[in-house]
Amino acid sequence: MADEAARQGTRVDVAAVCAAAVAALPVNGAGLSALSGIPVGHVLCATDEATERLEELQFTLGEGPCVDAFTFGGPVLTSDLRAMEIQRRWPAFAAAASKEGAGAVFALPLQIGAIRPGVLDLYRGRPGGLNADALAEALVFADTATRVLLDTQACARTDPADGTALDGQFEGMGGYRAEIDQATGMLTEQLGVGIDEAFIRLRAYAYAYDRRLAEVARAVVSRRLRLSPDPDPASDDA
Repeated sequence: MADEAARQGTRVDVAAVCAAAVAALPVNGAGLSALSGIPVGHVLCATDEATERLEELQFTLGEGPCVDAFTFGGPVLTSDLRAMEIQRRWPAFAAAASKEGAGAVFALPLQIGAIRPGVLDLYRGRPGGLNADALAEALVFADTATRVLLDTQACARTDPADGTALDGQFEGMGGYRAEIDQATGMLTEQLGVGIDEAFIRLRAYAYAYDRRLAEVARAVVSRRLRLSPDPDPASDDA
């Protein structure tokens, strides 16, 4: 991880953990998302665009191994997304992830005691599981990512309060998708609903129009998209 950070010219952060996991394990991509509830989450980092789309899909659809790993607090190891039981378990995600080129997903919750800040997801292009050694190493990466993430948050809170410390720390990790939070807040005013329902409406629009959640949020924040209190019509100049 130190080598990965040195190559990127940064300190060791969760992006370096993801990059090192891909280099060390039989996987094609790694993504790490912070979650504060289900299905409220933000992609912190991803090793490539396809992985980022797979991470966002789980929040847009509200289902998938990342969601289950966070909910139940244990690894969710999916060696074949085409398996019938997986298609029944996550019908929307399994189909969408396969379309994106994913064959297997391994979701490992980030957890220390009762603290569970997120999930590390590992993706393979072809179906296939992790052997015992690879799984043990993957769990070490998840544990390390947990400590790095919590340390980064702690450092950000104790840095000088000049308005730049927190943003700078998380920009280096891929960002917290502040636009999604901002868009959700704006929708509570537009639609006259609570924060949970506003987020559901944001997800529903992204799913219905086959758009990325972050893209829809950006359109709402820039006022190019305004959702109507009626779930059907919407004004979208994007």
